[in-house]
Amino acid sequence: MVEFLTKYPKTMSFLDGKSDKVKVDTKGVEQLTIVVKKSVEEMLKIFSNEGFTHVKFEHKQETQIGSGLSLKLKKPWEMHVRLLEMKKGLVAIQAEVEVSRDYLQHLFCQRTPVFYEIETLLKKHQIEYKIWNERIRKYVNTVLDNYKVKLTTPSFPVLAWKPMVYVISTIGVLYLFKYLMTV
Repeated sequence: MVEFLTKYPKTMSFLDGKSDKVKVDTKGVEQLTIVVKKSVEEMLKIFSNEGFTHVKFEHKQETQIGSGLSLKLKKPWEMHVRLLEMKKGLVAIQAEVEVSRDYLQHLFCQRTPVFYEIETLLKKHQIEYKIWNERIRKYVNTVLDNYKVKLTTPSFPVLAWKPMVYVISTIGVLYLFKYLMTV
């Protein structure tokens, strides 16, 4: 298994000349939002072309548009992207990296917001964007420095839940059959 290494904006300056730091607390790193002037349909098409697929089960956010998207990274990691409503004509994008939904550890493992991975994708498709800080309620002018973020692989080996369901179901059916044969 591999660790996931990235960087994330730490200190930002705003159009009014003031600067502030992205907050880090026990819940993790404060989420920054990327805002684009594109339609949801255009963004979904771009993400689909980049290999993202729709997420079936997720905790939807209040302003989330449709289902989230995910992209498998190096095992066991995946990137989860949500498109959110902003003002008319603007779409907000939030992304995080977490243990893949294919594993039980997804339910309780570390996750972190990501920024530069989405920025790279937008630059590749020549899409202009702005960075929105919800806590301060301002657009970011410049990122001055970054946090180095390291997600470590779970200490307990990741367990794929789909094969486990198959095995448990098969054993359950066999024991049910055995019980019915003795009645």
